[in-house]
Amino acid sequence: MDYIPFGVPRLDGIIGGGAPPGNVVLLAGESGAGAREFLYTSATMNALSHADEELFNLHYGTLDDDATPPPEIHYISFTAGEEYLRREMGYTMDDEVVDAAGDHIEFHDLSPEYFQLSPIPREWYLGQPTQLEDLGHRHNRESVLGALGSTLSEHAPGNLVVIDSLTDLVASQSDEMTWSDIAMVIKGLEKASYQWGGLILVLVSTEALSNTELGVLKGATGGTLLFQWESGGSKRARTMVVQEFRGVLSRLETENIVQFETDINESGLDVSDIRKIR
Repeated sequence: MDYIPFGVPRLDGIIGGGAPPGNVVLLAGESGAGAREFLYTSATMNALSHADEELFNLHYGTLDDDATPPPEIHYISFTAGEEYLRREMGYTMDDEVVDAAGDHIEFHDLSPEYFQLSPIPREWYLGQPTQLEDLGHRHNRESVLGALGSTLSEHAPGNLVVIDSLTDLVASQSDEMTWSDIAMVIKGLEKASYQWGGLILVLVSTEALSNTELGVLKGATGGTLLFQWESGGSKRARTMVVQEFRGVLSRLETENIVQFETDINESGLDVSDIRKIR
């Protein structure tokens, strides 16, 4: 069985190529600790493997013999469009890499569904003022969770899908979308992903969740990568811990690896140091 590379070179090398197909992986982290950068790197490097082999070899290196990049990369956002996301990726990685990979990433902007029942003016997220005829159709539009489900059903099978971010859904809980609805969607997604055979990365901020809510999400996904800041003396370091991951965690435990220190450079996020149990 081929593995799907995360696009983070040293991590993929340590775990035998990447993630087993059919997984939902939760990227949970503190602000700025690397979870979002991991998401950007994964989408970009997998896309770059199709877009520019020379650039891919320069910034990633050689794929493991058991690793195969997915044929398509899909980026789902609830609040941002393609232009904004490309610019944000450019803050994390070299512009040449982002430009080359961007044409092989399909962006899905769900902001119309996300903002439609909010007091946010239409021109803020669509660039168009509200028309009188729009008001009559407002309550007939697809919900944001329905739009998410439709997008995943169409594009997730066999591919890499990144979801940016679950924090947006948590922040917009209402009578139309409760925490139970959000948790149930993630549980259903984990079941469906096993049949689809691709890889789905879900970003969430730990600061927006209670311990119980984070625990529910961990239990509903196949793997959890936790990104934190760690202080040592006068310096702060970004760290990543593989808390749960079927098919992967056992290999790390064999090597007694408990924590990764990460770094962000022109190629995106990568592992800079490995800490083992002493």
